[in-house]
Amino acid sequence: MKNFHLVEHPILKHKLGFLRDKETRSSEFRSIIKEMSRLIAYEATREIKTKSTTVETPMATANVDRIEEKPIIVSIMRAGNGMLDGLLSMLPFASAGHIGIYRDKFIKNTVEYYFKLPDDCKGRPILLADPLLATADTAIACVDRLKQYEVGPIKMLCILVSNEGLERLHHFHPDVEVYAVAKEEGLTKDGYLLPGLGDAGSRLYQTY
Repeated sequence: MKNFHLVEHPILKHKLGFLRDKETRSSEFRSIIKEMSRLIAYEATREIKTKSTTVETPMATANVDRIEEKPIIVSIMRAGNGMLDGLLSMLPFASAGHIGIYRDKFIKNTVEYYFKLPDDCKGRPILLADPLLATADTAIACVDRLKQYEVGPIKMLCILVSNEGLERLHHFHPDVEVYAVAKEEGLTKDGYLLPGLGDAGSRLYQTY
């Protein structure tokens, strides 16, 4: 599928097994999400722009590359916050934004309750973080809002995705690249991924 990148690695598969396990404690779940986020960021930033400069080593002069592009990591709250620390630890030169959007089952539409980006967001690349892409309703609403601010290219970083979610996201936003560790078998009637890992926000913060 165009603009979908499956991030495959034995370490990621090993860690995903613990995320799926319902016996994994919340503290372990948070730690694993953070570790996996670093590895996903590594893959998603392979083409990040760099510039050459010169430094003095203890022995001589060397030409080195410095990252020139300063992305914005945007967390889709609340589950995206579980990825944020891991992404910022891998990309300490990045800044962060937050979007609070949820799907209201009564009005059958998305509701925004928080939105904050750095002031200098125009044209800057975005790494949009949410562990799960299921129905894609929230992701589509977030991308809609980001594009209103004329940001640069958007990449979405996830742990799990569904075919249905990918197809819907790319129907509305075909330019958004998605990185994920696994593609799931399907969705429940309530929109949860199968076999999935449950509600990521609840497992991160023990709000069952």
